[in-house]
Amino acid sequence: MSSKISSLNPVFANLPVTIFEAMSQAARDNAAINLGQGFPDDPGPEDIRRAAADASVNGYNQYPSMMGIPELRQAIATHYGHWHGLKLDPMSEVMVTSGGTEALTSAILAVVQPGDEVVCFQPVYDSYLPIIRQAGGIPRLVRLEPPHWRLNEDMLKSVFNSKTKAVLFNNPLNPSAVVYPREDLELLARYCQEFDVIAICDEVWEHVTFDEHKHIPLITIPGMRDRTIKVGSAGKIFSLTGWKVGFVCAAPPLLRVAAKVHQFLTFTTAPNLQAAVAYGLGKPDDYFTTMRKDLARSRDRLTRGLESLGFPVLKSQGTYFLTVDLSPLGLNESDTDFCWRIVKDYKVAAIPVSAFYEKDPVTSVVRFCFAKKDETLDTALERLSDAVHRRKR
Repeated sequence: MSSKISSLNPVFANLPVTIFEAMSQAARDNAAINLGQGFPDDPGPEDIRRAAADASVNGYNQYPSMMGIPELRQAIATHYGHWHGLKLDPMSEVMVTSGGTEALTSAILAVVQPGDEVVCFQPVYDSYLPIIRQAGGIPRLVRLEPPHWRLNEDMLKSVFNSKTKAVLFNNPLNPSAVVYPREDLELLARYCQEFDVIAICDEVWEHVTFDEHKHIPLITIPGMRDRTIKVGSAGKIFSLTGWKVGFVCAAPPLLRVAAKVHQFLTFTTAPNLQAAVAYGLGKPDDYFTTMRKDLARSRDRLTRGLESLGFPVLKSQGTYFLTVDLSPLGLNESDTDFCWRIVKDYKVAAIPVSAFYEKDPVTSVVRFCFAKKDETLDTALERLSDAVHRRKR
């Protein structure tokens, strides 16, 4: 192999296979139930899927507008106005992307220049750090810890400085399933304003919240309207993860540059899916509240089952996930070892939360996806019934 071929871009060449792909492959290899990767095992809302089919057969199938079809951009603005009181100009402050990850990539590459520092909170979604580094940015990592995973003054004081250009903030937070309260958001907003920092907010789980926890977009906190890029995802809102339809909302000076990045990534997104998402965003409130109740019921089913087996479950406030802290069990194995053991020996796949840390990881927490049918969860629980007790003997 030539030296040029063997010395490809190290930002990406040196990345390992993601834990999601590794565990999903292990689930396939071991005929295991996959409670690792975050996707439901039902096909998604039929009326929204039919709207996509109708738009494909009877609608326009050539290049749509780079920024997104007008009806979807209007639907996004109307939707956020209704749910969060956020007033957006659909033509200058809303853009459609091919998924939330592309939206985040467009935002990062639009903001970050070589030498800029970017604050990221661990556990961190795996796409953030490679894209920051590809832009020449320097990630400044903050370690969040169980059981509450909350922000505090000391951790922000330790990383914000004159070189800080941006902060990436995931709320609700995957994988720890926390929905951040206003107190934490106001603290983060204060630091963003004091140090003149742009907030890139990964809010793809915004509709998947439970109990009394309500999602508050950081862009709605006073002082943040013009310095926040808000990212959403139809795939998470409608449990249609394969559709890859994302949203970027920001003040015009920020959105214009993100759009220039987007034009050289995917440029545009399938028009039939955009039309169907526009229809979905206009559904009555009952759809969204019922979706949450159904997911909360699945969360509670898996929580009760795991607790009955002796697993210490940390309360899930949002997302498709709940986490288990293995540390009280005295198993003498890390979260990664535990996940490999249960996928091979008990045919259930989960994700070690340490995989979401680049340094100083929390090594005792495991993530399970509960967005599954009852029978899937029940079978997984049956398989796990001896996973704790046998290891302790």
